[in-house]
Amino acid sequence: MTARALAWADAISDTAGRVAAVLAVALVALVFGLVVARYGAGAGSVAAQEAVLWLHSSLFLLGLCYALRHDAHVSVDVFAQRWSPRTRARVELACALCLLLPFCVFIVAMSWDYVATSWALREGSRDPGGLPGWYLLKSLIPLSAALLFLQGLALTVRAFGRATAPTTDA
Repeated sequence: MTARALAWADAISDTAGRVAAVLAVALVALVFGLVVARYGAGAGSVAAQEAVLWLHSSLFLLGLCYALRHDAHVSVDVFAQRWSPRTRARVELACALCLLLPFCVFIVAMSWDYVATSWALREGSRDPGGLPGWYLLKSLIPLSAALLFLQGLALTVRAFGRATAPTTDA
């Protein structure tokens, strides 16, 4: 990947992160509104409850690549803090190649038929008064894995560069 391709992958992840941030605000506002409506007015809505699920799912799925981009994902730093930068890069490279990228491919492959079936049925909510278009939400599963794969490629290229860079021992 060239520097331009790396910047493009980063920009896509940052955009997904900004969308996730907006969804987080909407989620908090909707949950607050639901609590007020339920306990203040005794009112509820199946569609609003499902919208909470939609927002939460979308927030999580779109935030994956953003978290990887900004090194905000779960990692085990107990060992890595004692390693040299080159060793950390090598471990990061090995983990990306052996775990992250295959996992993303697996998720896309396993979810493809699930999402395709949902699209074919134009699946909607099973609950009366629920939201239509569940196939749209389910489409985020392979999309998020593809975005994570793209950011994983960028991470892999950068880790390879750090792992193979000449040492500057003086």
